[in-house]
Amino acid sequence: MLLRVALGRPVLTTSLAKTTFQVNFRQQPLLLRQFARDSRGSYIRTQLKQKPTLKERILAPAGPNAFAIGKGALAGGSVLGLGALCYYGLGLGSQTNTLNNAMLWPEHVKQRIRSTYAYFGGSILISAASAVAVFRSPRMMSLVSRNGFWSIMATMAAMIGSGMVTRSIPYEQGVGTKQLAWLVHCGILGAVIAPMCFLGGPILTRAACYTAGVVGGLSAVAVCAPSDKFLYMGGPLAIGLGVVFASSLGSMFLPPTTALGAGLYSMSLYGGLLLFSGFLLYDTQRIIRKAETYPLYAARPYDPINAAISIYLDTLNIFIRIASILAGGGGRRK
Repeated sequence: MLLRVALGRPVLTTSLAKTTFQVNFRQQPLLLRQFARDSRGSYIRTQLKQKPTLKERILAPAGPNAFAIGKGALAGGSVLGLGALCYYGLGLGSQTNTLNNAMLWPEHVKQRIRSTYAYFGGSILISAASAVAVFRSPRMMSLVSRNGFWSIMATMAAMIGSGMVTRSIPYEQGVGTKQLAWLVHCGILGAVIAPMCFLGGPILTRAACYTAGVVGGLSAVAVCAPSDKFLYMGGPLAIGLGVVFASSLGSMFLPPTTALGAGLYSMSLYGGLLLFSGFLLYDTQRIIRKAETYPLYAARPYDPINAAISIYLDTLNIFIRIASILAGGGGRRK
């Protein structure tokens, strides 16, 4: 009796085993379906959570190819400029150009062109001297290096205001009010770009050489091309100026490490370089056309200072962007 109790096992009858098997078999598909439904719902919820919002996309880190489009556009513009220089320089154009017309210019037209480019060269020298003087003064550097909102607004007001005053004064030969306002305007622009001296002499020297090459090449294209080839570009250039200006303002508040900030900075840097290259073509032909057609005995004489300021601002903007690219701004090198 004790042995039977010790070695005994629970015994299932045939009917009880059959009932248990049927219950387990019926519950198993229900459990599988429920598990599949839960897995699918959790997967969908995970996908919805992982989908980035518009704000997350805008403020996401910039990718390695954030400036690729700008660099490609700049390369395309460079190839187009070299092609135009070769085409018009070899005399393949069918229309007459400025070089052909220059042989027929009267003396007063030649004098107007010489005066314009003399003031253009003087503007560059005055701004360079002003930048060096401000850079050597710690107090002045602390003023022009501030990045606050009101500091930026004051700087823009000084640049735009001095330029408007200079352009509004009638031109007179010799040294007068117009020439003094021109000196002040060029000095202010030189003071504004003085912080670029922190980039170092080698970078600024290379930027100056590259700028001279770009300006010389574009001026040659404008002179070798037909006289009115680029005069139709005023409207598109004005629209592009608004886009680049808005991009420049936006890049002041959004760092280039974000996707949107990198796009705005690329537009301001590479798009601005292409834009002001186009402005240089336009302004060069406009100055030549005005020097040829302006009346000799008009109430207000021909103004070479206003003409020089146009190409000077184009050159200054080209120089700033080339220096930024050489300093690593286009590739965000640290």
